[in-house]
Amino acid sequence: MGLLGRRDGGAGRVDWLIVGLGNPGEQYRRTRHNIGFEVAAMAAERWALPRAKKRYAGLYTDGRTGPGGPRVGVLAPQTYMNDSGRAAGPARGALGVDLDRVVAVHDEIDLPFGRVESRLGGGLAGHNGLKSLKRELGGPDFRRVRVGVGRPDSTDPEIVSAHVLGRFREPQDEVQALVERAADELERLVYSEGDGAG
Repeated sequence: MGLLGRRDGGAGRVDWLIVGLGNPGEQYRRTRHNIGFEVAAMAAERWALPRAKKRYAGLYTDGRTGPGGPRVGVLAPQTYMNDSGRAAGPARGALGVDLDRVVAVHDEIDLPFGRVESRLGGGLAGHNGLKSLKRELGGPDFRRVRVGVGRPDSTDPEIVSAHVLGRFREPQDEVQALVERAADELERLVYSEGDGAG
């Protein structure tokens, strides 16, 4: 894949650190805000990574994406969304991953439900998980897989909050298809070394 032997491949234990954003706890399962957890879990499953263990204030696993493939670490912070960086910062430091090889997978209300986009850096759009990552990772120039969850017809912060913390109203098969599509994009990003993903 061309990743092995690169400067970042030799410095740390993984080539990429994938951070799925969400909130721990049963009450947040299957909510829009937790789609980052679901996408990261699906990618880890596709790559047949070991069961995640408690590490870096989160649930963490790592391994290769396949024979000769890049080595990936997958982290689901258990700090609550607003403090996600408290898990991602120490993980990045311990694993020696370059900032542009950190991928945050997160819900994005500025994209319609079903749309998935990836980019390098960019604004934080009021997303508290991304704000925490920027603070603890030392800058905004990490990659993002933005998973569209749609926006309510209101700018009222309480209504927006209730929307992202609420469960999907869309049919379950459509939600599953969205998770699959976002995992596809994550795989594409990792295998392409991020070329042209900005």
